[in-house]
Amino acid sequence: MNNEEIQRLGKELRDVLNISTSPVAVHLVKADEEIPEGIPHIGETTRHCQMVDNSRRLGTQFYSLLDDQMCKGGAAVMGLTEMSPKLKSGEVYYNLNHFASLEAAKSTMEKVPMVGANSIKAIVYSPLEKATFKPDVILVIAKPKQVMELSQALLQKNGGRVNAGFAGKQSVCADGVAYPYLTGEAGVTIGCSGSRKYTEIQDEEMIMSVPVDMLPALVESAKSMFGSYAC
Repeated sequence: MNNEEIQRLGKELRDVLNISTSPVAVHLVKADEEIPEGIPHIGETTRHCQMVDNSRRLGTQFYSLLDDQMCKGGAAVMGLTEMSPKLKSGEVYYNLNHFASLEAAKSTMEKVPMVGANSIKAIVYSPLEKATFKPDVILVIAKPKQVMELSQALLQKNGGRVNAGFAGKQSVCADGVAYPYLTGEAGVTIGCSGSRKYTEIQDEEMIMSVPVDMLPALVESAKSMFGSYAC
C-alpha cells in the first residue's frame, strides 16, 4: 500500500462506520531504521495514550522518542526501553491496591505483551487519513457497536474470532500496539486507569487495534456490510 491508498482507506473506514474521531496510524521505528522524512518531532513530553488521543481528535502527525514518553511503562512495552523492576514485578500495581497480593500483580504483568527492549527508537503517530508513512498498527477508539461492526467486517471473508485479552492495565500501549505488532492479529481492549484519566477517551468508548495489512480487506468488508448501498 502506498500513502495515497492508506489515506483513502482511512477516510472510507471512518465514513462508513461514522466514527467520530480518526483511526490512528502508529509506526514503531526499529533501532536500525530511519524516521520517516517530513514528520515533525512532538516537542513535548506526554503519555503514549495522550499522543494517540491527540492524534485522533486534533489531527496531528508527529514522532516521539523515549524522552518524549512520560509513561515509561508504556514506552517499555513498545520496545523503547527496559521495563522498570518495580513495574515488571507487579509492585507498582500492588501498591496502588489493584491486586490482593504481589503474586497476583506479578502474574498479570508477566502476561503483558512487550516488544523487545531497546529494539525501537521512535514511534510515529498520525490520523490514518493523513498518514505519510506505512503504519504497523491502526488504533480505532470508538463505541462498542462500532467495534462490533469492525469485528464483523474483519471476520467477513475468512471467519474466526477477534482476540479480546486484556487486564485493564497497559491498555493503549501493550494491548493496542504491542499485541498486534507482535502477533499480526487484531485485538480489542477496554482502556486502563491511566488512559481513561489522562485522555479524553469517553466512558462509552473502547479500543480496537488492527495490523495495517488487514486494512484493505477490513474496509472492503465494512463497505459491503455497512455502506449506504448495503442491505
